[in-house]
Amino acid sequence: MKLRTLLVAVALGSASLLTPFLAGAAEKKVVVAYQTDALPSSVAIANGEFAKATGYEIDFRKFNSGAEIFAAIAAGDVQVGYVGSSPFAAATSRGLEVKAFYLSSISGVDEALVVRNGSGISSVSDLKGKKLAAAPVSTDHYQLLALIRSIGLTEKDVQVFAIPQPEIVASYNRGDIDGGFVWDPALTELKKNGKVLVTSKDVADRGAPTFSAWVAASKFADENPAFLKSFAGVINTYYASFAADKKAWDGDSENARLLAKTLGGTAEQQASALKNLTLLTPEVQASEAWLGGGDKSGAARILKDTAAFLKDQGKVTEVLPSYAAFVTPDAVVDANN
Repeated sequence: MKLRTLLVAVALGSASLLTPFLAGAAEKKVVVAYQTDALPSSVAIANGEFAKATGYEIDFRKFNSGAEIFAAIAAGDVQVGYVGSSPFAAATSRGLEVKAFYLSSISGVDEALVVRNGSGISSVSDLKGKKLAAAPVSTDHYQLLALIRSIGLTEKDVQVFAIPQPEIVASYNRGDIDGGFVWDPALTELKKNGKVLVTSKDVADRGAPTFSAWVAASKFADENPAFLKSFAGVINTYYASFAADKKAWDGDSENARLLAKTLGGTAEQQASALKNLTLLTPEVQASEAWLGGGDKSGAARILKDTAAFLKDQGKVTEVLPSYAAFVTPDAVVDANN
């Protein structure tokens, strides 16, 4: 065999040996869904840090609600997503297999019911006969319904419209509705011609706590634990930065600019929204109070209580005996070691 022929044969043989490895690398792709909530970790979407840390090719897609994200997960179009606890409870009650592996935030002042100036609403006792809105099957929708029930009213007493946030803002500005339970950037927009009547934390104190979380399709989570660990590690890094260096997250910062580029609004608005978050440390997340503890998990209990409420409202038909299978502390624990 001529030398040239031999070299070509060797080259082809090497290429064939490399093919499985190249194929494996090409298969390290994931679609991740996010929403417009201001989170420190969203900077890692803008600067590519999530992809760099995990080694995966990540297709980030923006959605208007958790309900839309769960529909995409059910269809197999999305593997990882950022969602609220109400659509989470609804989806799992209907049989979708997903796992929460990181709690982004818990009930705070970053979600609120804003009532329009001139609506005639000065307290919750004025809500009867009013028109209010929230995104369909969102944590805000759940908390709005829970608030109405807590003051002895029903949806017959208060008109509740389940519409996407952009439509809420438009309807509010036209005067078609009296208020909306929303998160940023809609929260900032509604406050321009109104006031905050009740926050998510207020509703939680009335017995309806919520959380937002990163979830993964169970099959993907089981097959890609290293991805979840690295993904959680990136979130930890940005949350720690936010806690330790407020200057790096003010309205003039590069972080705020990147958030505005990714999520919309201005850098000043994003910096302001970040201040409203109630974040948990990895240690607290991994505890029994939240993701740890199996059936005793705080997150699992919230999911079950939310599902029971949604069943009473006719939004789901079944409440599962346990929601422990849908939360896991593994990624947070591993990322923190």
